[in-house]
Amino acid sequence: MPRSFTLLFAVLATASSLSAQAPTRLTAAEFGALVERLSESGGYFDTDNLVSNEDSYLHAITGLERHGVRGGAYLGVGPDQNFSYIAAIRPRIAFIIDIRRDNLLEQLWFKALFHPARNRVEFLALLFGKAAPVDTAGWGARDLETLLGYLTRAPPDSVAAARARRLVRARAAGFGISVSAGDLSTIERFHRTFIAEGPELKLTTFGRPERPDYPTYRRLLLETDLTGRRASYLARESDFQFVKSLAERNLIVPVVGDLAGPTAVAAIGRYLAEHRERVAAFYTSNVEQYLFRGRTFARFARNVAALPHDQRSVIIRSFFPYGQPHPQAVPGYLSVQLLQTFDAFLAVQRAGGFRSYGELVTRDLLPPR
Repeated sequence: MPRSFTLLFAVLATASSLSAQAPTRLTAAEFGALVERLSESGGYFDTDNLVSNEDSYLHAITGLERHGVRGGAYLGVGPDQNFSYIAAIRPRIAFIIDIRRDNLLEQLWFKALFHPARNRVEFLALLFGKAAPVDTAGWGARDLETLLGYLTRAPPDSVAAARARRLVRARAAGFGISVSAGDLSTIERFHRTFIAEGPELKLTTFGRPERPDYPTYRRLLLETDLTGRRASYLARESDFQFVKSLAERNLIVPVVGDLAGPTAVAAIGRYLAEHRERVAAFYTSNVEQYLFRGRTFARFARNVAALPHDQRSVIIRSFFPYGQPHPQAVPGYLSVQLLQTFDAFLAVQRAGGFRSYGELVTRDLLPPR
């Protein structure tokens, strides 16, 4: 083939690949249809999951940056700890998968907070039902501890709280997803809980003893990566604005699904393949522990194998040692964040698979930094 035709072919192939990547924006109708297309029937889990209990969650960001995990698509489970990984990775599209439909509703609630909030302090004011400062534009450069301090010291404001709840309720019904009166009541319950508990909110479990060592929401937001840098999505205005932009463009897509189920993960994989997009990171928290218990881990592994990925694609895990030694544990932390490449994970699966959850959280891991 003549060199000119070779170059033309390469240019056209590159242009085709770029045009086929994840969309830069979804309409409300497209967003709602995509959520419906990807979702399965909901299931049950024995925590409210309004906030995480993974105090080490930001430690993973050091490894993500060290190993060049960037762009692509992000997949994750649970509530807003995903936003901090999204801020670090800067994906083109994100999917938040959870077996509980309530998590989808919580994601809609966060979306309803992102849209009207011009900056971090306005977002936090809506979150906790407090009055924002008069001149919020001047707060962009202030550190997160200052913002949380202001909102903690601000007295309860029933007018501001009622306004925040009304605003969220009105917006949550307009995102292209069918929500019932019961769904809106659930969203309002989430909001009332954040307003009542404020930054001292902790994860609540059902049918299990409360753990006094679970972190507060304040601590989660003020946590650091392994270099000592505050790294939550609210630590810097630029990170907040990136997540807000992705949410406003309907590119943080909540999905109801079991990670080992027949529909959600597989359908996300097909969607990404259609758009020639690859997974940059898949945050599974400690869900794999429950998949081992339920003997569905092999099905999950097959779902992972079907996701488009490359040599930089990673799985982010949380492990709770509960007193057992782990080589990557950081003293003083309840949980440990672990990174493993898709390639390493799938190589073990092809060779016979992980024999136990304990092997999964100790074998072929990336160094944390």
